This record gives sequence, structure tokens and C-alpha cells, in this order.
Amino acid sequence: MRDDVRALVMAAGMAGSGAVHLVRPQTYDWMIPPELGPARPWVTGSGVAELATAALLAVPRTRRLGGWAAVAVLVGVLPAHAQTLRRFRRDPARLTVAVARIPFQVPMLSAALRVARGR
Repeated sequence: MRDDVRALVMAAGMAGSGAVHLVRPQTYDWMIPPELGPARPWVTGSGVAELATAALLAVPRTRRLGGWAAVAVLVGVLPAHAQTLRRFRRDPARLTVAVARIPFQVPMLSAALRVARGR
């Protein structure tokens, strides 16, 4: 896949996810580890970060910066993945789905790095 197409696909995904974070934050509130304090500021902040990243990825001039922003966002959501695992540890079906989602972070991070590095 060409990097410009890769960036636009990433931008669409980030924009969609960011919009849901802002329009239906309760969808994500439970994913915030309680150790981080109130969930809503984290959910709102991550939604804004995803929308900003999508905008950076969508514009050729800022695409590489958008790639680095995407890396930061993807690494930043790792605590939410950990919280999901912790929350579903006694529910085998949901735990299986939560565990299965984690490997998808690798190709997304790889794609973000490719865009960031201009490759």
C-alpha cells in the first residue's frame, strides 16, 4: 500500500474513533484504568488527540508529523488495553476478544512509523 493511501486510511480510522470518543464518551469510560483518576477527561483528551492526528495525516504537508502523532496515540492507548484485560479476566469469551485485539496494534504502529519516516 502506498504511504499516502496508508495515511488516509489511518486518518479515516482516527477521525471516526475520535468522533465517537466525543459524541459517545461513555463507550470508552470503562476502559480508563481507575488509577488514572476520572475517566472523562482522558476519553475527551484522547478523542481530541485522534481528531488532531487525523487532520495531520490527511494533509500531505503535515503527514509525517501525523505519523508520529499516530504512534503517540497508539502507544497512549496501551493502558486502556491493559484495563480491558484486567476487567474481563473472569469472563473467558470477552477476555479472548480483548487479547485478540492486541496484536492488531503491531501493524497499526508499523503503518504509523512508515508514514512518520516517509517510507
